[in-house]
Amino acid sequence: MTGSRDYERLGFLYAPDATLILAERVILRASLRVEAIFGWKPGELEGQSIRLLYPGQTDYQRIGDRARRAMLKLPVIRDERFMRRKDGQVVWMEGHGTALDREDPQRLAIWTYRPLEAKPGSEGPLTAMEKRIARYLVNGFTSKEIAQALGSSPRTVEVHRANMIRKMGVRNSAELVSRLLAATGEA
Repeated sequence: MTGSRDYERLGFLYAPDATLILAERVILRASLRVEAIFGWKPGELEGQSIRLLYPGQTDYQRIGDRARRAMLKLPVIRDERFMRRKDGQVVWMEGHGTALDREDPQRLAIWTYRPLEAKPGSEGPLTAMEKRIARYLVNGFTSKEIAQALGSSPRTVEVHRANMIRKMGVRNSAELVSRLLAATGEA
């Protein structure tokens, strides 16, 4: 494999982030890294709506609308959002996207995704620990299960949950989970 087309193909297939080529939000091509990040083999995703990778229809619509508007203005956008893996686990992802036709951003676009681990000092309304706990909450874990996974006490988890409820302006845990699933960074 020595031709420039071969290198381009290798660059796409072996890119370090999960890379998708989309037409009207349908996955045309998926890089090999998609399997490690989302659990799907590339061929399983190709021809499918990207809706498959979102926790719910509302997320799919809201994030799609926001990305389309941003792509009309910027050559490359970045955001953060919850996405769903093949096993159903919801994870916090960083996405980068570019439209090949800025006047019709969803006609043909390239997106890359990588899971985000909460890091100390990360920006946004939630602390690093709150983001870690949020990952478990959206997957249906109880405070006791989260505490065991994180090596802390259930009371500590409850304090963080209460802080998230206050910060996000919701009334209870169910609203918190709903808001977390809808949350994305502005592009």
